[in-house]
Amino acid sequence: MTARRLRADPARRPRAALAAGTLLAGAGLLLGGCGHSPANTASARDGDRATPARAPGGTSSAPEATTFARLKGVPHDDAPDGATGGLVVHPSKPVPVLDKPGGRAVATLPATELGGPTWVPVVQSSGDWRRVLLPSRPNGSAGWISGAAEGLLTAHTPYTVKVDLSRRRLTLLKSGKPAGSWAVAVGAAKTPTPTGRTFMLATLAPAKKTPSPLVLPLGTHSATLDTFGGGPGTVALHGWPDRSVFGKAVTHGCVRVPQDALQALSKVPLGSLVFIDA
Repeated sequence: MTARRLRADPARRPRAALAAGTLLAGAGLLLGGCGHSPANTASARDGDRATPARAPGGTSSAPEATTFARLKGVPHDDAPDGATGGLVVHPSKPVPVLDKPGGRAVATLPATELGGPTWVPVVQSSGDWRRVLLPSRPNGSAGWISGAAEGLLTAHTPYTVKVDLSRRRLTLLKSGKPAGSWAVAVGAAKTPTPTGRTFMLATLAPAKKTPSPLVLPLGTHSATLDTFGGGPGTVALHGWPDRSVFGKAVTHGCVRVPQDALQALSKVPLGSLVFIDA
């Protein structure tokens, strides 16, 4: 399929048509990690639990690569500082993830994540094969999918997000140029925000707009907490009503951002790379 330019609206629009229960419970699961307990988390957790999917040839099965999964035998991202050309892909139906081009199936990339469309960044290409980042544990999981897979959509995003933990600052780049920079709150010493290369996984809209009207989960997890708030320890970008936290290390791993930063980040297409540096 010919690559097309990915604009913010096409990537974000599907969330408006999603089931409210999935959106609201999913947002609660993630906000639970930063000091806000959800009232009901069962539907999102059950709906996105890793389940076996048939691998090529039908002789084995591989778990779905979701934020709720812990994968085994999956290659690790070996270039956590590496930039890309912004290529992202979306499987319109599940596709197998291999440990190497033409290799063994180690996961299945589903068409949806947290009730919305799955978009993942391509970090390496080899012929018709595309190496993509995955949203599952362990952090830095990556794998190969066929670029010729039926129904695989491609796009390009001009956005990159950078989080500097030592400076406690988030910078948004568009086509390599700064589009905004803000002081943010990051993980505390005992629950640090994980470093490395990850991506914008989903957009969730909680029913209760405080502490944040939007939650933007990433494809990475807390390194010190296996679970929080009933969820899988997924790290997210989200707002916070108390501005005194910005510039401090006080969260359970999430990155709390000011309202204007959240508005800017809400326009960043899914699959866009996020670099978290110590």
